[in-house]
Amino acid sequence: MIILDTGAVVALARGHKALHLLAGNVAKSRGDRLIVPATCLMQAESADDISRHVLALSSVAVDSLDAIAAITVGVMVRDGYGGPDICHALYCAMPRAEFAGMSILLTDREEAYPPGVITVDIDSPGMLGFM
Repeated sequence: MIILDTGAVVALARGHKALHLLAGNVAKSRGDRLIVPATCLMQAESADDISRHVLALSSVAVDSLDAIAAITVGVMVRDGYGGPDICHALYCAMPRAEFAGMSILLTDREEAYPPGVITVDIDSPGMLGFM
């Protein structure tokens, strides 16, 4: 599963080349989606009017904040793992029954996440083959 945090969502909406290529490739793949945690979408929208650009992409799915997720994210915030958007992205990256395999979290702030979470900086050299 590929998760986009707040910074990645903003970058995608602003036309980030590698993220747009990824979104296009995912749209062509059967059953694949880029997951945007609802709180990351909320945070990105509050900083910039971007949600309509991101939600227009067929490859994007929003991970809602249901009761279990809300409680878990709240505990993570209380325990100091970060703000609601960071913690919701962390929650999405946790193993779940409906998603097999490891999750990859695309971000512009790798340092915001604890060790053990697979993060990829959206501007790293070689992101999706771009040099």
